[in-house]
Amino acid sequence: MHWLPRSIFWLFGLALAGALAVLLAVAVALAMAYPNLPDVSELADYRPKLPLRIYSSEGALLGEFGEERRTLTPIKEIPKVMTDAVLAIEDTRFFEHGGVDYKGMLRAALANLGKVKSQGASTITMQVARNVYLSSEKTYTRKIYEILLTFKLEHLLTKEQILEIYMNQIFLGNRAYGFAAACEAYFGHPLKDITVAEAAMLAGLPKAPSAYNPISNPKRARIRQLYIIDRMEENGFITAEQAKQAREEPLKLRTTSNSTRVHAEYVAEMARQLIFAQYGGEAYTRGLNVYTTLNAGEQEAAYKALRDGIMNYERRQKYRGPEKFINLPSNAQEREDAIDDVLANHPDNGDVIAAVVLEASPRKIVASRADGEHFEITGEGLRPAESGLSPKAPPNTKIRPGAVIRAVKTAKGSWEITQLPEVEGAFVAMSTETGAIRALVGGFDFEKNKFNHVTQAWRQPGSSFKPFIYSASLEHGFSPATMINDAPIFFSAATTGGQPWEPKNYDGTYAGPMTMRTGLNKSKNMISIRLLQAIGPKAGQEWATRFGFEAAKQPAYLTMALGAGSVTPLQMAGAYSVFANGGHRINPWLIARVTDHKGRVLSEFTPPPVSQLPQAIPARNAFVTGTMLNDVARVGTAARAQATLKRPDLYGKTGTTNDSVDAWFAGYQPSLAAVSWIGYDTPRNLGSRETGGGLSLPIWISFMQHALKGVPVAEVQAPPGVVSMGGDWYYEENARGGGVPSLGMESAAPSDAGPGATPAPAAEERSRILDLFRN
Repeated sequence: MHWLPRSIFWLFGLALAGALAVLLAVAVALAMAYPNLPDVSELADYRPKLPLRIYSSEGALLGEFGEERRTLTPIKEIPKVMTDAVLAIEDTRFFEHGGVDYKGMLRAALANLGKVKSQGASTITMQVARNVYLSSEKTYTRKIYEILLTFKLEHLLTKEQILEIYMNQIFLGNRAYGFAAACEAYFGHPLKDITVAEAAMLAGLPKAPSAYNPISNPKRARIRQLYIIDRMEENGFITAEQAKQAREEPLKLRTTSNSTRVHAEYVAEMARQLIFAQYGGEAYTRGLNVYTTLNAGEQEAAYKALRDGIMNYERRQKYRGPEKFINLPSNAQEREDAIDDVLANHPDNGDVIAAVVLEASPRKIVASRADGEHFEITGEGLRPAESGLSPKAPPNTKIRPGAVIRAVKTAKGSWEITQLPEVEGAFVAMSTETGAIRALVGGFDFEKNKFNHVTQAWRQPGSSFKPFIYSASLEHGFSPATMINDAPIFFSAATTGGQPWEPKNYDGTYAGPMTMRTGLNKSKNMISIRLLQAIGPKAGQEWATRFGFEAAKQPAYLTMALGAGSVTPLQMAGAYSVFANGGHRINPWLIARVTDHKGRVLSEFTPPPVSQLPQAIPARNAFVTGTMLNDVARVGTAARAQATLKRPDLYGKTGTTNDSVDAWFAGYQPSLAAVSWIGYDTPRNLGSRETGGGLSLPIWISFMQHALKGVPVAEVQAPPGVVSMGGDWYYEENARGGGVPSLGMESAAPSDAGPGATPAPAAEERSRILDLFRN
């Protein structure tokens, strides 16, 4: 048996040699791998990709652009309850181990060898190494690199730095990276306000962001949340009472339907384009914060006013029928799935919700929403779709089970059937002294139509353009008291050099001689045409350019008196601001300042005082024209403005184009100019009874009710060069018999327009008109 000790000795030696060989091989492998590890020194100054964010002037978030939602939050600003929740589920011994948790690895290995549910042993440091530098493939080579990187990170960075990177870097679903962004994305509030229950829910996301998403998979997310609350209690992070409260706390998840973000999609897109033009692709990764001039409260008021105005118009339109029809299975679960599928392609549009009809009769509709809620529409709520409920309704418009319809809640809390509008609209408001855009809504819904009607829609302004013709006439000797004949005018083909033209007043009636002031109050077309005829279209065109209008868009013809040129709502707001601020030309602007992710100012714009802006028109011209616009809002076509708002400092003009294609209201209070417009993208008649005063003025009034709340009534002082006589205002040189006392009162020669027509202009005037048309 003497060979036995020798055999044992040799076996032990071979085992030791084998072990040394393995260790040597591993050491060689590690020595070869270590130099190939990425440089992790940059993590000492961690700079992840941060999105471009657009804010209102007060700091309300308007929009976010970039592939990743991320808010870089220092570890000191992350609530302890959030880090505790993460440590409880991801790495309880994080502050004890050196990057690799050997106890955890052994526990996981035994569990996996025992073929129980697979367990992982990745520490937070290992996850940082993997997420920042490595792929997610499961190979031994990658695992070796991961361990080596973990040691390197632990050597270079403090535990707090590693935890800060993890808390900001980890992907948590819903395009959110890091817990601050996830808290905003899922709960709609800052991370500093997070509760134990919310922290536990978010802490469950790193393992599988899709599987544990509380919005799309609430049941699985709830199970994991409860498990994490248990782990937090077991590890002493929370008390038993806190755990009990957390388990019972109902979570208010943020969805698209209950989002609290300000509705400023068109503004956010405008700002994005401006910043991209300056910074290029880096705009979406540098964490730039763009602060606009927008007032969040006024923006919401404008959004609601425009949508309400459009929906009120839609109630008067013919019902066009359901958006789609589906077959409703008899099986309850299959029916629920079919409703979910179709409504996924017909999402809610703000407060205009989509639903599938379950029952339909002329007296009642029962419908199901996307969240499974059933509701009824009865009584007056059925009126907008009476034609679709008629037994004689054609198949494509008949409301029946399986029909996809739209509904809104009324002020009384009941439901009313409606339809998504085809008509579009625009609203913009700006400071008359600085040009800062305070509110801008480019259309009914950005997701439905991204065309920005405030800046891109070139439309005929109709009668809302008349004040610029009146303003021009003041420089040619006219005054608000000038008497002008409101009588029909006929221009023959010989006069125009083309087609005969016989313009008419909107209502088809003519009142004879009236003051220029009354002509604007009542929006008489004949008065505007006679004024432009007297001063000359070329002079009118040149004067319009002083307000920011393009000459090419305002052809020098007499039709310019009726607003036949092209303008945008933003141009109109800037132009009316000239009247409001004493005659100074002002350019609208949107971006106040840009900062980096640490709040350092990169650029900032401070507007010059209004007194330093170019004097586009004389101050006395702006004042006298303003008195006429004030009358329009007091006793003219916009009298509803002062009657509703009950303040005397309102000015403006309605506008309705030929065949009621465009409906406008442009006006101001001396500190704030605003313009509303409604029309179809492909121009067509809005309806024979639809006007700017009926469609667009209510939108303007609704906005001003909010915007002017608490704003003192403005008292406009008369500038030098004007005098008040006989209850009206005159230029000093025209006050006592100067200027033009009347227009269009002279006798005229017989007309060639046929029996009963108004006489054509005298021979000398005919020649002049012919020259005007040919100019």
